[in-house]
Amino acid sequence: MARDYYGILGVAKNATDQEIKRAYRKLARELHPDVNPAEDARSRFAEVTTAYEVLSDPQKRKIVDLGGDPMDNGASAGAGRDPFAGFGGLGDIMDAFFGAAGGGGRGRGPRSRVQPGADALIRIGLTLEECATGVDKELTVDTAVVCDLCHGAGTAEGGKVVTCDTCGGQGEVQSVQRSFLGQVVTARPCPVCRGFGEVITDPCRQCAGEGRVRSRRTITAKIPAGVGDGMRIRLSGQGEVGPGGGPAGDLYVEVDEAPHDLFVRQGSDLHCNLRIPMTTAALGATLPLDTLIDGEQDLEIDPGTQPGTELLLPGKGMPRLRSSGRVDGRGDLHVHIDVVVPTKLDEGQRDLLRQLAERRGEELPSLAGNGSKHGGLFAKLRSRSHR
Repeated sequence: MARDYYGILGVAKNATDQEIKRAYRKLARELHPDVNPAEDARSRFAEVTTAYEVLSDPQKRKIVDLGGDPMDNGASAGAGRDPFAGFGGLGDIMDAFFGAAGGGGRGRGPRSRVQPGADALIRIGLTLEECATGVDKELTVDTAVVCDLCHGAGTAEGGKVVTCDTCGGQGEVQSVQRSFLGQVVTARPCPVCRGFGEVITDPCRQCAGEGRVRSRRTITAKIPAGVGDGMRIRLSGQGEVGPGGGPAGDLYVEVDEAPHDLFVRQGSDLHCNLRIPMTTAALGATLPLDTLIDGEQDLEIDPGTQPGTELLLPGKGMPRLRSSGRVDGRGDLHVHIDVVVPTKLDEGQRDLLRQLAERRGEELPSLAGNGSKHGGLFAKLRSRSHR
């Protein structure tokens, strides 16, 4: 009894070739063992593949329409053969049946000799001052540039680019494999022209036909104010020139910010420590402070300033660099006060301090309360220990 090939694929008897192809493709994706581990998937896949082979062949389909079975001649179903022989997986099956070349090969066509170049990365060291104000840096890079002898053409003077005899200019060669599915045509890049479809008869002696050469060159990178450690600046079109003199990629300049002797950076804010004598802390003063960007600034020390006091100079920090490359204001400068207690006193200085203590009525030191009612140091420590 003839098999119902239309029923196997789930299409009507008057289905078009495209409808048959779509039905097979859907079932093949569902049943291929690469995606379907069910026990009957392999046999079902072989069954629908046979149905597709029959109905996609006009002569075999005519036999089916007349009530016969073209596979009922002893050669049916490729007895004893692996229905997946010659294929690495579902992708190979799909490419063999649904490639652009009418079911035979991938049909990509020749590829262009002119290709875009790769991006490049270079790291530069900057001081905190350079990061704050911006700077122009000369960079020496080893990269690919257009061959100045052939100007990217890849041919010597008088040389020609001719159609490849092996692939006929297609950039790929086809091979025929016999399998359960019948004759399956596959394609691969032409080994002679490497997929270009053309052959250079006389390559340029300087670039060997690549259209580009390695070279060392110097470029100027404009580093904007506000950059920080790890940031990257993109220099468009300053990367490697592509094969065949193709458009250059981009060059990325990554910032390596060196530590500063006086200032510590946190984002756009700066921090520094200022050591003052205890007399200045007690009496107060106006002190000159060297800032990173704005030069010397007056800093007001209030009378009775305590150790650890933090004074703020708004807008005296680092520029805020946005992702757009624009600077949007500046951060703050935080000045941390460190009161220095003298350690070497002569007898006269000691006597003066004793007199000061007596006049102030200072008592002998004693332990202070733990501040539990007001959230003091010990209260904070106790709170942390119970978390």
